[in-house]
Amino acid sequence: MAVKQYKLLIVESPSKAKTIGKYLGDDYVVKASVGHIRDLPKSNKIAIDIPAGFVPHYEISKGKAEVVHEIESLAKKASEVLLATDPDREGEAIAWHIKEAVGLKNPKRIVFYEITKNAIEEALKHPRTIDENLRKAQEARRVLDRLVGYDLSGLIWKKVRYGLSAGRVQSPALRILVEREREINAFIPEAYWALTAKVKTQKGTELELTCTEEPRDESIVKNIIKIGRTNPWMVREIKESEVGRTPKAPFSTSTLQQAASSRLGFAPSRTMMVAQKLYEKGFITYMRTDSTSISVDAQKAVIAEVSKRYGPTAVEARVFKTKSKNAQEAHEAIRPTDPHKNSLGVTAEEKKLYELIWGRTIASQMVDAKLARTTIIANVHDNSIPNFSVTGSRVILPGWLAADPDARGEDVELPKVKQGEMLMLLSLSDEAKFTEPPPRYSEAGLVKELEKRGIGRPSTYASIIKTILDRGYVLKEGKALRPTDTGEVVSSFLEEHFMNYISDSFTAEMEDKLDDIADGTREYAKVLKEFYGPFSKEVKSKDKVEKVTTLGDADPQFKCPKCNGPMVIKLARNGKFLSCKNYPECMGARTIEGAELAGPRDTGELCPKCGKANLVEREGRFGRFIACGSYPKCKFIKKDEQTALLNATGVPCPVCKKGFMTERRGRFGVFYSCTNYPDCKNAIKAKPTGNFCTYKKDDGTICGALMMEGTKTIPERCSDKTCPNHNPHKLTSNI
Repeated sequence: MAVKQYKLLIVESPSKAKTIGKYLGDDYVVKASVGHIRDLPKSNKIAIDIPAGFVPHYEISKGKAEVVHEIESLAKKASEVLLATDPDREGEAIAWHIKEAVGLKNPKRIVFYEITKNAIEEALKHPRTIDENLRKAQEARRVLDRLVGYDLSGLIWKKVRYGLSAGRVQSPALRILVEREREINAFIPEAYWALTAKVKTQKGTELELTCTEEPRDESIVKNIIKIGRTNPWMVREIKESEVGRTPKAPFSTSTLQQAASSRLGFAPSRTMMVAQKLYEKGFITYMRTDSTSISVDAQKAVIAEVSKRYGPTAVEARVFKTKSKNAQEAHEAIRPTDPHKNSLGVTAEEKKLYELIWGRTIASQMVDAKLARTTIIANVHDNSIPNFSVTGSRVILPGWLAADPDARGEDVELPKVKQGEMLMLLSLSDEAKFTEPPPRYSEAGLVKELEKRGIGRPSTYASIIKTILDRGYVLKEGKALRPTDTGEVVSSFLEEHFMNYISDSFTAEMEDKLDDIADGTREYAKVLKEFYGPFSKEVKSKDKVEKVTTLGDADPQFKCPKCNGPMVIKLARNGKFLSCKNYPECMGARTIEGAELAGPRDTGELCPKCGKANLVEREGRFGRFIACGSYPKCKFIKKDEQTALLNATGVPCPVCKKGFMTERRGRFGVFYSCTNYPDCKNAIKAKPTGNFCTYKKDDGTICGALMMEGTKTIPERCSDKTCPNHNPHKLTSNI
């Protein structure tokens, strides 16, 4: 019997494959590559052949050999192979990698911007070949980022600290945050007074008014308070105006990230992850786009939904032009695939993001909202002090706000009053304040700034922010992004030595050149050669730059606690601290605020490696350890039972009964194991409490395993995963 022929359609995501599989019949087999299947090797020596014209050497990604083999097997039996990866440069690159890795001869490439039956059927009617220009543009970005990151990171390892990194777009983003931090630090606050008057109208409604001036002189404030409390108040003026509010364009990637951050509290990376799921489930169009326009058919569907929900008079057809000059990522804004579709079958966070996208899209085709804006101005009877006022608004015609009410903000509606109406003063207070520096960037603010300066592209904003957070260059405090000491030092080093390469103009120009490669107007090798030749020379020229171990002299008031000598500011993994200028001869240290640090303790034992200095006990990021006192000249570290005992908890090991449970750190974080390792391999994942589990098993024996720290409400639990007492929520003793 003949084997039935099928067509093989390849996508990246299993979720995407599942959705598409519902729309295609038995004639198709839909297979997911599960993202990229090839990448550059870790070693730059074999990753890129620069003399040959920046030719990358790819290898199958770890764990993807089986996927490649499966696609290869399916492709041999298929009558046709279609590559349906995402409709952007990265998707084009993934399609090409699949073709090359599997050895496909003439695969067809199809693209669609929404995962719906109609969109997929339409895409199948218009197959094409892989776009080499798009693929080369993505390859150029990958190679360029690798070369810059590898060379700059290597230099920073030598000159600042091992393990740090730098990148082509992450470094300009970090510089923006550091520059703002410098503005904040240089800001000199000035005192001023905010005055607030609480009054009651003749109808008994209370109003809170604010002084229109912010006096800088306390005597003026006292005079206003005195006059205000001893004179009658009245409504001086009522300003009313009708204002219209026009809806915003449907979301692009950057505006979606900004709105989701400010309105939903989603980080850009979380927004993109949730949007990806909505796209793969067929709820929204492709979520990496610079465009703000929607197709004619989509506009008709949105208008029909507006008319159905809010009436024909609420409709106003609008066309939004894309502002970005390089809107190459997709042909439409992010919108619902079907505006009539509800959000059933999605998670809570997917529903929130979907409703945000739905509201913005529907609102974009509706009439303006009309609001009455009112300002009430009040003063004492003789008008002898500055005016006090309050502004509010009320909706006359909701218009597009009916679809997106949260976009209105927190306007207050004011009561009706008349000019000349007397007011009863309830209280008049003043509060001393200080002028504030410019605020730190939020994630939404940084995305907006990166887009404004032309740094990165829609698909990179989330990863840029995630990278600088993961590297420890930036901390997130509430919604604000604050550079760490390490971030400031790295940025300052790059600004001093590589400002040309991390400037806004250079970064934006490079993005334009990558766009030109995608358009076919520039050559891949030429662009990389023009950049990398001068850049590599610049990196090599900095090899003799002094290492940034000292960040400057400390405040003279802080003397070394050991020798009373001068101190300097140094950078450690956990931030800045003060070190004796005579280090390593003197190991005196203080916190950056000036408090004395305990420092290393001399063991009295001579270092067996250099024989010149004694071994000292130090405090490291993984606990206490013993090392040579002449570090960094000698990097000997004592790795034996004594070092393990330094971090011991004092809890005896219940397995070998010879050692003690000690704190260690592995690839998954902190854990606790026996000091007799490797002879005894007993280990638990949380700190032992010293108690033992009293659970009575079915055979009458007691569990007896170590108890370890649990939660705030249930302080300990059994370390044995098979024991019922391992689960903190079911902790019990059945004795």
